[in-house]
Amino acid sequence: MSRTIKFEQVVEAAASLCGRAACFLPQDVKESLLAAGKKETGELGKDFFRQYEENFKIAEADHLPLCQDTGFAVWFVEYGTDLKLDKGDIYAALNEGTRQGYTAHFLRKSIVTDPLFDRKNTKDNTPCIIHLTLVEGDQLKLTLAPKGGGSENMSALKMLKPSDGRAGVVKFIVDTVVAAGGNPCPPTVVGVGIGGTMEKAALLAKTALLRDIGKPSADPRYAELEKEILEKINASGVGPQGLGGDITSLAVHIEWHPCHLASLPVAVNINCHAARHAQVIL
Repeated sequence: MSRTIKFEQVVEAAASLCGRAACFLPQDVKESLLAAGKKETGELGKDFFRQYEENFKIAEADHLPLCQDTGFAVWFVEYGTDLKLDKGDIYAALNEGTRQGYTAHFLRKSIVTDPLFDRKNTKDNTPCIIHLTLVEGDQLKLTLAPKGGGSENMSALKMLKPSDGRAGVVKFIVDTVVAAGGNPCPPTVVGVGIGGTMEKAALLAKTALLRDIGKPSADPRYAELEKEILEKINASGVGPQGLGGDITSLAVHIEWHPCHLASLPVAVNINCHAARHAQVIL
């Protein structure tokens, strides 16, 4: 039996999530930053962690954006097959919600109309990015993960050869994060996608950033790989804001997918220490 949900309800929920995601750091991220601050031994690094804590407390108390770059609105949608909107479609609803949310909450609009020839600001932070998955049931699950330009620019994808193996995968990921230096505002969260095709690996890497920080992969092989890569990254000495220290990344999260026998795609999507996301189920 199908269930109908109002178009306006989705718009309102999306607009509200824009404000929440921009101003309220998820609990797992706050706890991870506080724990990492206790591990950091460098005085400069410790000071940065104190500033991160002060920043997320002020943002939450005063309902202010955690960062001036309030990001590209990236939506992950789980849409129940027994659910329908009373009018329009989910794409129109989320774009309208993004438009209203970024305006009502006075969030910076950062989207340009054309990537190369006509870089004019759209002035409402749309169009947004929507990743839609159909699931069983009659519910709608919306997850917003605003993505800032600084961390997104440091992401990378490489089509490795299967013969590159584990060592090649580890080297590419570590090299990517270390080469990014202070640009993505470390300590970072590192999302990794392995397998599938070029575009699937990139989506896996971004999806990996939604996992609670530090929660290991359900597959023990990949959990061990996450641990190894994180240790190597933090041994690099890049540190908070790229100015040296013990903690360069808070976590490495890997998602994987079967791939072609001739391929080994690996994507790295980096998030800054303000790993923002918010979620609602309608």
